[in-house]
Amino acid sequence: MEMNNSVIGTHNLLEKAEKSFEEIRYWTWSELLMALKHCQDLLPAANSLSLLEKCMDTLVARLPSTSEASPCPSTSSPDSSGIRFSCDTRSSESLKTSSSRATWWFDDLLALGPNLVEMLVKSMISRKLDHVIISRFLFYYQKSKFYTVKSDAKRTFVETVIDMLYILDQSCVSCKSLFGILRVALNLNISKSSRNKLESMIGSQLDQAILDNLLVPSPRGINYLYDVNLVLRLLKSFLSGGICQALPMRLRRVAALVDLYMAEVAPDPCLKPSKFVALAMIMPDSARDSYDELYHAMDMYIEVHTGLSEEEKMEICCVLNYEKLSSETCIHLSQNKKFPSKAAVQALVSQQLKLKSLLHATNNSKSYADSPCSAGEVGNWGRKFDANEQLVLYAGKLNLAADNEKLRAHLQGMQCRVMELEKLCKKMQTQMAKFTKSRASSHGHTRSVPKLCS
Repeated sequence: MEMNNSVIGTHNLLEKAEKSFEEIRYWTWSELLMALKHCQDLLPAANSLSLLEKCMDTLVARLPSTSEASPCPSTSSPDSSGIRFSCDTRSSESLKTSSSRATWWFDDLLALGPNLVEMLVKSMISRKLDHVIISRFLFYYQKSKFYTVKSDAKRTFVETVIDMLYILDQSCVSCKSLFGILRVALNLNISKSSRNKLESMIGSQLDQAILDNLLVPSPRGINYLYDVNLVLRLLKSFLSGGICQALPMRLRRVAALVDLYMAEVAPDPCLKPSKFVALAMIMPDSARDSYDELYHAMDMYIEVHTGLSEEEKMEICCVLNYEKLSSETCIHLSQNKKFPSKAAVQALVSQQLKLKSLLHATNNSKSYADSPCSAGEVGNWGRKFDANEQLVLYAGKLNLAADNEKLRAHLQGMQCRVMELEKLCKKMQTQMAKFTKSRASSHGHTRSVPKLCS
C-alpha cells in the first residue's frame, strides 16, 4: 500500500490496486467484507489511499432501508473466505418481517473493529440510512462485542459507541438501551465528555424512562442507597432542553416519575435533607396537577429520619403547594403529628380558601340565584365560613412551640367544619343540577319550582 509512483518500475503495486478498485461495484458482499477486514489490518496506509473509503461506500450503498429486503449477490468470489454472505444460506423465515429485512447485516459487521465501525456509521448517516436502524446496530454491536474486548480496551470501546450514538437523531435512540449502556459505563470510569454525552441523550427523552431505570446504585464512597446525584443531573438535562414548555405532557410524565423515585429513596436513612429537597424542588410547579404523591414521599422521609429539626422539616414542607393537595391529604396532614404545626395550619387555610372560592362561585350562579331558599342557606354557609376563618386566624396567633397540643385540638374542630362545608357544597351542587335540568325540560310551560332545601 505504500508503493506509489515514486517507486521505480513499470508495474507498481499502487497502480494495480487502483485498477482493481475501479471494478469494486461488481464485488460481492462477502468480498467487500473481506476487503474491509484486510484494510483495517493495514490502517492507516489503506485509508491514506482512499481505498478504504471506496470499499465502505460501496458496502453501505448495499445496506437496505427498513422496507427493503436483503440483497442477493448474483455471484460470489471463489477466492473469498472467512466471513461469507449468501442468500441460500439464510433461512427464509428470518426475512418475513421488515425488522429482519433491515437488520440482516448486523452479524456480518461484528468482525470489524470500533474504529472502522465508526467510519461506517458516518458513511451510513451521509447516505441517509434510517437512524433507528443505525442505533439498533450500535446497541447490538456494543452488547455482542463488549465481553470479547480486552479489559484495558473496554473503556475506549464504550466511549466510541457513545460518540457514535451521540451524532444520531436522539428521537431515534432507545432510552431503555441507553440506560443499559449507562450501567456498563458507570463501572468503567469513562471520560467526563462521554459521560456528559450519555446523560444528555438520556435526559432528552427522560419522559420515556420508568422507575427501574432510575434506581442506579450509588458509586463507591457514597453512602446513599441510590445515585441521587445522577438522577438530578438527568433531570437538569431534561429541563435544559427547552422542550418542556412546548410539550407539557412530557413535563408531567417526568414529574410523576420523580414522585415515584422520591417515594423509593425516602426510606434511605443516609439520604440528606438537602438532597431530598433538591429532588422535590427541581420540577416546576406547573409539572404537577397534584402534590399528593409528593406529600406521601415527604411523610415517609420524615418518619424515617426522626432526627430532623423543625427547621429542616419546614424546609421540606415549603416545597408543597397546598392548593394542589386533595381534601383527604390536607386532613391527613392536619392530623399528622410528625409534621410541623405551621404546615398543618397552612393546609387547612388552603382548604378553606378553596371553599370560599366555591362559595362565591355558587353565590354568583344565576341558576341558583333563582332558587327561593338559596339566599338563606348561602347566608348560613357564609356565617359558618366566617367562624372558621376566625378560628384559623386565632390558630395562627398561637405560640406553636409552647401550645402544640392545644392547637391540634383547634385544628380537629376546624377539620369537622371543613368536612361539614364540603358535604353541604356537594348537596347544593346536586340540587342545582337537578333544578337546572328541571327548568330546561319544561320548554316554556309553567311549572312549580321544586323545593331545593329540606
